[in-house]
Amino acid sequence: MRALDHLVMPTARLATARERLSSLGFTVAPQGNHPFGTINACIYFADGTFIEPLAIGDRAVVDKAIADGNNFVQSDRRFRAAAGDEGLSGLVFATTDAEADDREFREAGISGGAMVEFSRPSMDASGRSDIATFLLAFAGTPAAPDLHFFACERRKAPKIDRSQLEKHENGAKAIASVIMMSPRARELAEFLAKAARSKVDAEGGKLSVPLAGCTIQVREHTQGSSTRFDAIVFHIANILFAKTMFSGRGIVYEHLSDGAIRVPAAPGQGVDFIFEELP
Repeated sequence: MRALDHLVMPTARLATARERLSSLGFTVAPQGNHPFGTINACIYFADGTFIEPLAIGDRAVVDKAIADGNNFVQSDRRFRAAAGDEGLSGLVFATTDAEADDREFREAGISGGAMVEFSRPSMDASGRSDIATFLLAFAGTPAAPDLHFFACERRKAPKIDRSQLEKHENGAKAIASVIMMSPRARELAEFLAKAARSKVDAEGGKLSVPLAGCTIQVREHTQGSSTRFDAIVFHIANILFAKTMFSGRGIVYEHLSDGAIRVPAAPGQGVDFIFEELP
């Protein structure tokens, strides 16, 4: 069973995402610059997972990378053309061998295209920087043509201290689950299970795919024609503290029946965020 590595969250302007996510109590990392023209400012968690707000930094460089066949920016362009500049576009699995994963995806008939390797500087909260290198192996399904899924091998980990970036004012500790909506829910769930080396659970008629450390929930989407990510669920230390903080900052939220709270999507926050207290 694979673990979640990160989620890709496109945004029109990285500054807007930083402002919005900071207002929600997340610690946002310094800007990262990809060699193919995109930029990010990530939210890191102590378990190694993260959320990657992604914006266009240099459109000419992105255009050239797309023309050269870079699968990552091609996927990003496809998502933005279909859904706009705000949303959640990608779910990424952790791996230690992306080349083997690429072979596995191809043999299983779920390849999402050519691999991508790149390096970029990565910076910690103190300003210390080092080079990180990644190799990506892509999977894909007709059930979600505008989204992308890939395994990410961290070939060179930067020698920096991320501990301060993993502490969040809102008390968020980890990504508990990701909620997807699809008119082809069963097909999507079966694809995710195959890509994640997992299984489809259908307890109570609700589909889910367990990962190491979190869960992908797949819900039937009867009022739309496309598959989309609907929400990210976070485990937090104290729900009352989060409510008080959000109310003080004018952050709109709604109470859910299980005691969690939902913060609707906004510019810079591509999907709804659900906060639930750790047991």
